[in-house]
Amino acid sequence: MERRRGPLLLGALLGALLGALLRGRAACQAPPVPAPAPWDGADVRVERRFVPARCPRAVRRGDFVRYHYHGAFADGTRFDSSYDRGSTFNVFVGKGQLIAGMDKALLGMCVNERRFVQIPPGLAYGSEGVAGVIPPDAVLHFDVLLVDLWNSEDQVQVETYFRPEACPRTVQVSDFVRYHYNGTFLDGTLFDSSHNRMRTYDTYVGIGWLIPGMDQGLLGMCVGEKRIITIPPFLAYGEEGDGKEIPAQASLVFDVALLDLHNPKDGVAVEQQLVPERCERRSRPGDFVRYHYNGSLLDGTLFDSSYARNRTYDTYVGKGYVIPGMDEGLLGVCIGERRRITIPPHLGYGEEGSGKIPGSAVLIFDIHVVDFHNPADSVGITVKHKPANCSVLSKKGDYLKYHYNASLLDGTLHAALPSYLQHRMLNSGGRGDAGQGGRVGERGRPPSLLFVLAEGEVPGSAVLVFDIELLELVSGLPEGYMFVWNGEVSPNLFEEIDQNHDGEVLLDEFSEYIQAQVDSGKGKLAPGFDFEKIVRNMFSNQDRDGNGKVTAQEFKLKDQEAKEQHDEL
Repeated sequence: MERRRGPLLLGALLGALLGALLRGRAACQAPPVPAPAPWDGADVRVERRFVPARCPRAVRRGDFVRYHYHGAFADGTRFDSSYDRGSTFNVFVGKGQLIAGMDKALLGMCVNERRFVQIPPGLAYGSEGVAGVIPPDAVLHFDVLLVDLWNSEDQVQVETYFRPEACPRTVQVSDFVRYHYNGTFLDGTLFDSSHNRMRTYDTYVGIGWLIPGMDQGLLGMCVGEKRIITIPPFLAYGEEGDGKEIPAQASLVFDVALLDLHNPKDGVAVEQQLVPERCERRSRPGDFVRYHYNGSLLDGTLFDSSYARNRTYDTYVGKGYVIPGMDEGLLGVCIGERRRITIPPHLGYGEEGSGKIPGSAVLIFDIHVVDFHNPADSVGITVKHKPANCSVLSKKGDYLKYHYNASLLDGTLHAALPSYLQHRMLNSGGRGDAGQGGRVGERGRPPSLLFVLAEGEVPGSAVLVFDIELLELVSGLPEGYMFVWNGEVSPNLFEEIDQNHDGEVLLDEFSEYIQAQVDSGKGKLAPGFDFEKIVRNMFSNQDRDGNGKVTAQEFKLKDQEAKEQHDEL
């Protein structure tokens, strides 16, 4: 193999051979060397027993090779074996470091190729041989398997076998990346795999955290790209290797799939995918927002979705209720807007991750803003149509008849809120108050002022939009009154109600009298209320001792009781 010059080299060879003979190891032996065919013995004879289908490169003079071999004589007696030593033979070819016959026999070999080589004495150890090991004029037989091949002029080789169509950004120096890989030697032997550990390799690129060849090989990659990176030893672990896994002078091959990429200087990136033509206002800090989203990693892996839960995500923005990147990304949105928010790890879940989100992961949220409001918002009213002759405006206490369509802010007509005729008494802080003043077309009622329309049907914290058409307006009564007179009140009112003149008024007498006043137009009840309930309430206010009868002493008109706030005559 190596051309021996001097007793030191010869002693090393003899020591290795004797050690192997004493151990008598037979493991890892190649098949017995067959009897040679007719041969003139003048030159090296090479028999190519196996040639791989793919051979991107063959041995040239000046290359460095690593190979395994068995060395034997013509009768099959073995005199040397790299397998017995448990390590390849590593050497430059064509530089006089090998016997001449082996220098010649290795030329043109491919990695993983197997050759049977016969070397005549003149190209081996000649008439002298090696005392006690190689007899004089010995023909040497070698079974050679090439494991590795490189040249000192080699560079990192990159072969991309998949590249996504969309590649908004590629790996640059100082970027932080997350990738999966399989690491093999040139002969395909696996020495390491992130897939086996079920965890990506996460590191900075170009700042010395990786071997130089990987620092180079990762540059220019897109997220989702897959490439083969081949690294010569002097850009990997060199003459020392790395522990038991990577031997000295080993070329390394990494099959890499890039999953994630960011730079510590990155901020939140917002891509507006759909912005409504009409945007009355944009979200700002302190707003309460309802939105749907799909959350995924940069490689497209979905980790969360509000759609899957069939419920919006509802939160305040700009107040620390969500991760910083989302707090920022949700500002300035319109209702109905769709946008993509890309959040680097330091504005997401950082190095630790959370649940299905791995550490140092870039997050992508595709959001659809359904609704937002501010707790300080008041009712918003837009007049869509107002008659030219509008002399009477609705006021507090009036009774209205109107049609309406109720929808959510995103335009969804809610099934629980059909369009139909409504009758509403306008009052303070209750239902229908947006109709005061005759304004038609209520818009944007904040949730804090909403009444319950259909429990379980209207989403929580939803802003509702009512499109209203006022059909009829019936003037109401002054505040605190359920019945008023249209003319002068009779000075003998009690006597008129007490039809049998027994000094006592029962409920039936009271009800008949009030009904007669309403029918004749002399009196008016508050519109929109049940007649019997109003009359019963008025009667109970007069029946002060609660005995079911009203006497003349109990009977008083409302203006006679300025300090009392009962609904009565």
